[in-house]
Amino acid sequence: MIDYLNEYKGKNILITGAAGCIGSNLIKALIKAEPAKVIALDDLSSSEKWNIPEAANVVFVHGSILNEEVLKRVFSHRFDFVFHLAAHFANQNSVEHPETDLLVNGLGTLKVLQYSHLTKVPRFVFASSGCSVYGSQAPLPLKEDFVSLHLDTPYQITKLLGELYSNFFHNYYGLPVVVCRYFNVYGPGEIPGKYRNVIPNFIYWALHKKPLPITGTGDETRDFTFVDDVVDGTLRAGIVPEAVGEAFNLASETETKVIDIANMVNKLTGNPNGVKFLPRRDWDRIIRRRASIEKARKVLGYEPKIEISEGIRRVHNWIVGNRNRIEAEAKF
Repeated sequence: MIDYLNEYKGKNILITGAAGCIGSNLIKALIKAEPAKVIALDDLSSSEKWNIPEAANVVFVHGSILNEEVLKRVFSHRFDFVFHLAAHFANQNSVEHPETDLLVNGLGTLKVLQYSHLTKVPRFVFASSGCSVYGSQAPLPLKEDFVSLHLDTPYQITKLLGELYSNFFHNYYGLPVVVCRYFNVYGPGEIPGKYRNVIPNFIYWALHKKPLPITGTGDETRDFTFVDDVVDGTLRAGIVPEAVGEAFNLASETETKVIDIANMVNKLTGNPNGVKFLPRRDWDRIIRRRASIEKARKVLGYEPKIEISEGIRRVHNWIVGNRNRIEAEAKF
């Protein structure tokens, strides 16, 4: 097994979108590697500062990737690694706010790439979305060599745009870029609320003894991937030489029905009120999702470990343990 954490020891690292679920857990993993410094950049538009792990070598910067002054200040440090996770998140959010989505996911990504190129960052890892770039008609299992130009939401479009910009900076400028395509990431660190993922929202509603809302039939499947597994794959992508210039699916390689998720949550929380079915959203044309992780397994040594039942239990424990904070911050 590759000792990738040792490669981060004594290094300077930038994480954009650091207060989110993936970013905060990425910091938690990196702290163990004893990096020289981790700059945690986030505008807190969809997350909270208390979610960022505290350590002497972790420095939080409150600011937007669209703000030139913030980026100049941040990139005055010389980074060995940049993990670009910041994004205007969620399909429905992008349908309702397409201009913001384009600004953050398009222009914001371009700016972070420009500064990374100008400061000669040795490795740039871009967080893309496997639930975006493949569209709704791709054959299963989803493989990295298939990308669709027929996408259903602005978020899907701008995530593909981010990949294209990343590829341009690699091919034209030689920036060492790796693209990670995340699949339905869930885990401790995601505060429930509007536009958030189904698992933390289901747990939140179940703890309030409400029926869990399912848009569709409930037979829709997704490739739910626990955040620790995604962090493992992301850190591997940061140090494997053969990963440069490539895209990788980071997924569980398992289909799970949404109705099964709801039933697990209701059983775990003792929620007696079951589910309620709502019409499928107009943009939601994806019925099934399952990724191939053959490439990530071969090149990165990636292997997901956390099964869905265990992952849901860990999210439940995190929400219960932070319930007072979450109750104050959750916005639906």
